[in-house]
Amino acid sequence: MVDADQTFVIVGGGLAGAKAAETLRSENFTGRVILIGDERDHPYERPPLSKGYLQGKEERDSVFVHEPAWYASNDIELHLGQTVTAIDRAARTVRLGEGTTIRYDKLLLATGAEPRRLDIPGTHLAGVHHLRRLAHAERLKHVLASLGRDNGHLVVAGAGWIGLEVAAAAREYGAEVTVVEPEATPLHAVLGPEVGQIFTELHSDHGVRFHFGARLTEITGQDGMVLAALTDDGEEHPAHDVLAAIGAAPRTALAEAAGLDMVDRRHGGGVAVDRGLRTSDPDIYAAGDVAAVQHPLFATRLRVEHWANALNGGPAAARAMLGQDVTYDRVPYFFSDQYDLGLEYSGWAPPGSYDQVVLRGDAGKREFIAFWLKDGQVLAGMNVNVWDVTEPIQQLIRSGARPGTERLSDPSVPLGDLLEE
Repeated sequence: MVDADQTFVIVGGGLAGAKAAETLRSENFTGRVILIGDERDHPYERPPLSKGYLQGKEERDSVFVHEPAWYASNDIELHLGQTVTAIDRAARTVRLGEGTTIRYDKLLLATGAEPRRLDIPGTHLAGVHHLRRLAHAERLKHVLASLGRDNGHLVVAGAGWIGLEVAAAAREYGAEVTVVEPEATPLHAVLGPEVGQIFTELHSDHGVRFHFGARLTEITGQDGMVLAALTDDGEEHPAHDVLAAIGAAPRTALAEAAGLDMVDRRHGGGVAVDRGLRTSDPDIYAAGDVAAVQHPLFATRLRVEHWANALNGGPAAARAMLGQDVTYDRVPYFFSDQYDLGLEYSGWAPPGSYDQVVLRGDAGKREFIAFWLKDGQVLAGMNVNVWDVTEPIQQLIRSGARPGTERLSDPSVPLGDLLEE
């Protein structure tokens, strides 16, 4: 039994941490709940940072998980703007940067991820940006508006989700945009070349210039300002600002220093957790971007850096901390909005894991569903400008059905009927 004498500490002030705190109270935990975040802002959601808020379509207050007063009314002790510098597993304490020590009975690590940095000359210039935190989005929002007014140039390093969403926002502000990507298509590692090409055409239609098969080697400037971005094939791209969107790395330093089991960086990195989100220490759990979960559905260890994983992983970890029998087997899910294209992706189909891509609908009109298959089995599905199909797509993935490509590609066959195959 969990009682009022216990203290549960959550390290990480993002969506996963905030939803874990909410779940502890909704599950009637009466002990102390302490949430520690290294940002001064209250916990917020990250999708608006590259979507609605960045585009100026959503207000700043809309990004927050709860209103500030919610924490006090639910007796959640907040330590904002504080960094946890060490975990003492033997004493079951965490130490804050200013020296305070806090004892825990259960500890949740929801430390998230941080943007990967460009390791090239010129990254010290004022016009070089990353996008991970609310402060980054606030700054970038003003930059894009200024570029739009002045016909300025933005160079984006990386054609992943963040890079493409920022490129779309920049074009909507009126900025000139060049995207530099080492692969042959955008989103190559997620979608592969077949579907990635559709995003090349989408952004090209909106005036984005792509430079594929190249990497940035230097950012040049004068008086602290960016002038150009150079690539390894000898090209020089005019630039007033540069966004580094080359991925994120899990923030594992705290867990590593505490001696918790980790996943090798070559396999995605992260803190190794079981299906109940428990680490190698039975009193420490991990959720969100930092957690590499032994996933029962895909029979492998997955680390997912998307909103839904934080939204669902935080509550699952909270219930596990309370002693409930938890199996975290959510189908990975994310969404994106770019111009007039909206999409939802469910599943897990990294490069080399699938042998066929099947389209249902009209890719030319950008109204379709794409399926990634292995030996006829659906591993993942992405609906583009087709709505209310996430549930049947996820059911297809869970079922292990092999519906046959003819019926899978036929829009007249209801997705639910494919489960019978």
